[in-house]
Amino acid sequence: VDTTLRLVDRRGAAQTTVSDIAGALGVTRRTVYRYFAGTDELFSTVAEVALAGFIAQIERLVTDMDVTSQLVEIVAHIIERLPHEPQLMLLLANDRSNMFSRAMLTPEEIARCRAILHHAQIDWAQLGFDDHTIDELVEFLLRIIQSMVIAPPDPPRSSGELRAYLHRWIGPALTVRAKPQ
Repeated sequence: VDTTLRLVDRRGAAQTTVSDIAGALGVTRRTVYRYFAGTDELFSTVAEVALAGFIAQIERLVTDMDVTSQLVEIVAHIIERLPHEPQLMLLLANDRSNMFSRAMLTPEEIARCRAILHHAQIDWAQLGFDDHTIDELVEFLLRIIQSMVIAPPDPPRSSGELRAYLHRWIGPALTVRAKPQ
């Protein structure tokens, strides 16, 4: 995994193959496949490791912000930085974008993102959010990120324009209404 991280960082996701990884390790491709069922599994594992570091970086950015500003900054940072993070681009490389799109919205990923939001300095209960409404908010935010990364606007928005756009639409999403019975 560490070797793959280094190679992807140096060469990019699209130019890194299992043969390259095996060669850098001084083993055969078959040896790599003993540990990982396939290229997708290896690259997904590498992307997960990179994602953990990326999340820690985001958490440091949003300290001492109000809830809307925190969420806007998180979403904007992901949209702006994801295409420039070679290890995370493994999620989007080649035919993996469809897999990434589906995997990004699984109940497990939504639960993981909910845990991250619970970790933030936000009193969700005071805002009227329970786990169900946080999950809906997470799904909404992930869909925004997904669409902006996979099909970015043309022409691209500046950093300020992106944050204003997100503020305009994420702010109202934080107004929780009673769940329909």
